[in-house]
Amino acid sequence: MPTTEILTLKLDIIQTLAIACVVYFLGMVLRRNIPILERLNIPSAVIGGLLFAAINLFLHDRYLNLKFETATQPLFMVLFFTTIGMSASLPLLKKGGVQVLIFLIMSTVFCFIQNFVGMGISSLVGVHQLLGVMAGSVTLVGGPATGLAFAPLFEQAGLTGAGTLAITAATFGIVCGGILGGPVGTSLIKRYNLQANKSVSKSELQHELADKSPTISVEIGKEDSNLVMTIIIAAAAMGLGSIVSYYFQSLGWTLPAYIGAMLVASIFRNVDDGTKWLKIDQQAMELIGTIALNIFLVVALMDLKLWELLHLAGPLTAILLTQVIVVVLFSLTFSFWVMGKDYESAVMASGFIGFVLGTTANAVANMKTLVGKYGAAPRAFLIVPMVGAFFIDFTNALIITGFMNWLK
Repeated sequence: MPTTEILTLKLDIIQTLAIACVVYFLGMVLRRNIPILERLNIPSAVIGGLLFAAINLFLHDRYLNLKFETATQPLFMVLFFTTIGMSASLPLLKKGGVQVLIFLIMSTVFCFIQNFVGMGISSLVGVHQLLGVMAGSVTLVGGPATGLAFAPLFEQAGLTGAGTLAITAATFGIVCGGILGGPVGTSLIKRYNLQANKSVSKSELQHELADKSPTISVEIGKEDSNLVMTIIIAAAAMGLGSIVSYYFQSLGWTLPAYIGAMLVASIFRNVDDGTKWLKIDQQAMELIGTIALNIFLVVALMDLKLWELLHLAGPLTAILLTQVIVVVLFSLTFSFWVMGKDYESAVMASGFIGFVLGTTANAVANMKTLVGKYGAAPRAFLIVPMVGAFFIDFTNALIITGFMNWLK
């Protein structure tokens, strides 16, 4: 009986990016129109990318095999993490006070806990310990971007289907982080009969509940507009960072391509904080980072090979369920105790669950749910977003690199 040859369609860079933009737009439409996706803060790039990956799974080896040109992925990945490095400001950390530093140290220690828990469960179920690290701080604290950035290195180290595993673990974490944060915070408030500080003004509560939409103004007629200068600064950090990364690799270290750029970017930021030589526009930097992140995520998700995941579905589920239990227990006890055992620390515990399982957006959404019902928590809204959005990605990247070099 003759076999039907499966058509293979190869797409070039322009075609790949065009489809990526359409897929991203589809994700935005679905998030706007499906309330649960909006409430759980699942990124539009992830929604559209996973839907496309599912369609690709259906077509693969049946009707059509798609091959994408993903040469732009490293560029956008390094650009995104360069903007993360630009946010690692020591003066900003100092301005946040001692509690910001305590929360950062606690969150950094928890990255180690997640990785050791993942490695332990991996050993028990008889799979490579790298799967435990991938389903640890790489994707839970790090999110989909960090997971996909490290996936090629995990593949080289022997973890087949690392990209698919990364996005699966990250999406699972985002969903759980959005669902569990509110109930855990509510449980602490009710158990200890905690109350918000009555002296906090109503305007503070309105500020916390407001949907902040920062705007950026660009003078398009100027060659040296803030956006253009920001791109130049980011490009310079990426170029110098590539030299730093090459040096590290020459020492035999296994690390993702963005580490050097992120380190150089953090130096740029802290020098600029003290001298104002570069005049870095942080809002413009965040805009560039957001664009780079979404393109990187969508292209990576479009190229996912979901058929590689099936043999690791059981072990991955065991690791992720254990991780969720550990996060909840840690938040109910250690996180709550260390941050003060008061109303604000209960709100922070809900935010902690949001970003160590999902994203900073999850953390803020969890805290908004609580303050809308029980009262304002200004300390929580200063500490959690500052650590979750600016600092933990930096320390987590260094931790993951250490584990990679240990287990390779």
